[in-house]
Amino acid sequence: MSDVRVIIQRDSEREERTVTTGTTAADLFAGERSIIAARVAGELRDLSYVLADGEEVEGVEISSEDGLNILRHSTAHVMAQAVQELFPEAKLGIGPPVKDGFYYDFDVEKPFTPEDLKAVEKKMQEIQKRGQRFSRRVVTDEAAREELAAEPYKLELIGIKGSASTDDGADVEVGGGELTIYDNLDAKTGDLCWKDLCRGPHLPTTRNIPAFKLMRNAAAYWRGSEKNPMLQRIYGTAWPSKEELKAHLDFLVEAEKRDHRKLGSELDLFSIPEQIGSGLAVFHPKGGVIRRVMEDYSRRRHEEEGYEFVYTPHATKGKLFETSGHLDWYADGMYPPMQLDEGVDYYLKPMNCPMHNLIFDARGRSYRELPLRLFEFGTVYRYEKSGVVHGLTRARGFTQDDAHIYCTKEQMAEELDKTLTFVLNLLRDYGLTDFYLELSTKDPEKFVGSDEVWEEATETLRQVAEKQGLPLVPDPGGAAFYGPKISVQTKDAIGRTWQMSTVQLDFNLPERFDLEYTGPDGSKQRPVMIHRALFGSIERFFAVLLEHYAGAFPAWLAPVQAIGIPIGDGHVEYLEKFAAAARKQGLRVDVDSSSDRMQKKIRNAQKQKVPFMVIAGDEDMSAGSVSFRYRDGSQENGIPFDEAIAKIAKVVEERSQV
Repeated sequence: MSDVRVIIQRDSEREERTVTTGTTAADLFAGERSIIAARVAGELRDLSYVLADGEEVEGVEISSEDGLNILRHSTAHVMAQAVQELFPEAKLGIGPPVKDGFYYDFDVEKPFTPEDLKAVEKKMQEIQKRGQRFSRRVVTDEAAREELAAEPYKLELIGIKGSASTDDGADVEVGGGELTIYDNLDAKTGDLCWKDLCRGPHLPTTRNIPAFKLMRNAAAYWRGSEKNPMLQRIYGTAWPSKEELKAHLDFLVEAEKRDHRKLGSELDLFSIPEQIGSGLAVFHPKGGVIRRVMEDYSRRRHEEEGYEFVYTPHATKGKLFETSGHLDWYADGMYPPMQLDEGVDYYLKPMNCPMHNLIFDARGRSYRELPLRLFEFGTVYRYEKSGVVHGLTRARGFTQDDAHIYCTKEQMAEELDKTLTFVLNLLRDYGLTDFYLELSTKDPEKFVGSDEVWEEATETLRQVAEKQGLPLVPDPGGAAFYGPKISVQTKDAIGRTWQMSTVQLDFNLPERFDLEYTGPDGSKQRPVMIHRALFGSIERFFAVLLEHYAGAFPAWLAPVQAIGIPIGDGHVEYLEKFAAAARKQGLRVDVDSSSDRMQKKIRNAQKQKVPFMVIAGDEDMSAGSVSFRYRDGSQENGIPFDEAIAKIAKVVEERSQV
């Protein structure tokens, strides 16, 4: 047999090795049990892939991002096989890996029950133990249609080969190249057990699936379109070890406790009434207090940084969005038009930026006025699909803390630096501290402006980001068509990552609106435009903070900062005087004068996560003092009346947690 030469890539090291013809990736990494696939010439391959001369090969660890996707995709196949063994009439949809897990869609007569999921999971365990081999097979379109004639959704996917979308998961089934079917083969006989249309790659065998669990089922439209049939989706998760699976399940329990929708109801902060509609929240008095404090503090900090406040209407003639290009690029995300004024189309605004451009353009501008920083708490409306609406984090009506900065090209670097520093400092003021930055750069297939302008702007953003001393993660091709951007990512108290602020350059809108200012030499010049949403939206940021603090807001944000708890009826008046004196200092203090026993009043205050419980009895009244009980159950006794108020005020002023 002849030999072939391959190059093995391990991190930054390259090893050249001569192997015999017919050597597979599995042969190359024999004994390395954590490697479950290979990257050959940049493409992910099964370990059964036969290596060719000169190819560069890298092992894919099961714990890597690609490895986890392969593990979860393979587990989705096992789940689909189990479903069809238990429910032979079930028709297959798609089954891609997703963050922390996988799903598969099925067309079945009735929704799956919890008992069905238990049966499917048990069947999956049987299949896993059989050690079936995943085997890739290239087929023609005609052969695939013949083999999968009983699977109507697979036939549709064959028809869209080359145009499958990542958005609906179809790209895991068909791509633009070869059409492939993966067979699950019996470990002993090699007989076919099950098959699926799929691009792969997959694990070598089902025994390579260390730990999995089915999580839930839900209804989902085929390929995410409400025009298509409703299918039944089963979600699951899979991990490289039982320990990692347990840690993930424990994490989900904690995350469920912090779910802002659950806490919003328990703490009486907000609701999303069915009578109003999906994705449209109303804030109750306590939630309104938190939101007002958030907005007031943000407003004050913006004023200190030289921002000017503006207000714009909720609706506009469609012509404005023709000028901005939103009707060309974003019509599907907008609410339908309203025909007013003898047939003129009006739209609820999905963005504030076109109206801010009109403010800039309302009169002539001089270079002496720049940078001009316009800021608005502007409510916008976006027609999100019902399947993606999620509490306050993905809503249809929400308020952006939206700023648009107009400056000269010479001012751009300094303005970006100031903006990013301001963004990070303000987020820190609200208690978020763990950040990294993401730099989204040009998609070479989709951009406006010259390469030179993009390169200069991207390099400026890079330098600005690096000055912050935070990790900087590249996002190649991730920029919008109109300019590069920096995204601020933060981790919450339980380690989840949230995208917060964006600082976005825009080369498009100043051109479309023909924005100009008069330069020092009297010539007309085009301003640089910077979009900046600091919270993203007030509602979403509210939800992030609610989950970050698990409802136990620091005192400055808490709707009730202190609650008086009298030991007996004779102590109510004393605590009312305390509350009145505290309110004069701007503090939010209530007194529980209900007929409940003291211990129940304490439990109620703890459930409402009030920072300070102010307790008073006979001794306190005689001494002119109170006692503090904190959320963690600790207590501080004998605090003089005025000192207690000053202590609460100090904690509020310093924005500290108790």
